[in-house]
Amino acid sequence: MAQRIALYMQDKHPIPYELEMARYAESQGLLEIWQADTRLARDCVVMMSAFLTETKRMRVGSGVLPIWTRNPAVIAATWSTMWELAGKADGRGRVMLGLGAWWEPISSRVGVERKRPLRAMREYVESIRQLFTMEEVTYQGEFVHLDRVKLDVAFGDTSPRDIPIYIGATGPKMLELAGEIADGVVLNYVVSVDYIRNAVERVRIGAERAGKRLEDVDRPELLVCCLSDEDPEAAMMEGKALVAYYLGTEPHIMKASNVDPELIQRVQDFVGWPATEEDYRRAARIIPDDVVRNLMAVGTTEQCQEKVAEYIAAGVTCPILYPMMDDIKPVIDAFANWEP
Repeated sequence: MAQRIALYMQDKHPIPYELEMARYAESQGLLEIWQADTRLARDCVVMMSAFLTETKRMRVGSGVLPIWTRNPAVIAATWSTMWELAGKADGRGRVMLGLGAWWEPISSRVGVERKRPLRAMREYVESIRQLFTMEEVTYQGEFVHLDRVKLDVAFGDTSPRDIPIYIGATGPKMLELAGEIADGVVLNYVVSVDYIRNAVERVRIGAERAGKRLEDVDRPELLVCCLSDEDPEAAMMEGKALVAYYLGTEPHIMKASNVDPELIQRVQDFVGWPATEEDYRRAARIIPDDVVRNLMAVGTTEQCQEKVAEYIAAGVTCPILYPMMDDIKPVIDAFANWEP
């Protein structure tokens, strides 16, 4: 049976081209697209809506929406609207809600205090799930306050919204929370297979706390794929540039994969936030090849397939492939109807 595979779209490619690739991916049998919303780049709601109108069967999710940027009732109404827009495929809705706790320094620079993110995430997930029932909700928490609130659908379909909720998680406590309260966890990218193995165990702990099995929790993972059969060296350089970005701006992800702290510091001397593409290119030159191979799928089709298979063996249910080369088609072709 073919492996479940998704695409991850951020802002690497022009929007018209991404829409074209969404149509092509669907024609080749890929099942999902996840849209980033972690930086001040492209808004996931706009892009998800575009993907939904350009496809007929693919499911589309946010990977992931920062909870601090929208009220939970507004999030529920937004996703309910996309649920209506998308219609159903194979008897179920086509939209998924991925939520995240955002990161520094971006949150504080826009005036957001990431206070008690675990508590805030629990309240958002619980309240939004209740709103998706289309019943009236009263919820009084530390961060969420709903007083007899109901999604106000005066005309049209008022049935419950079958929208699964995912938590984007990196740290052990958030991973456990995802296993406990969410339908799934969106595992982070630019991390090692060993990290994923440990992360899945944390999800298992959280699931069992709630009387669930690990198998009850979906575990897609964002996974960078720098693929080129014609020029694998160029693919490696693209991978290094992305690693440089994360070493410089999100070192907590790098530390989770036991990247050498000295390398992290050296890269941070080149880049900060925000940084230019040239900053990342300069920093990329000091990153060893083995660091990149440890954190993503890079190289030829065969090399990328072998690496993705390692992540699946570590517990990933759906690789969400982020194509870093200018041409996305080779990634789609390499993994359409692929059996690891």
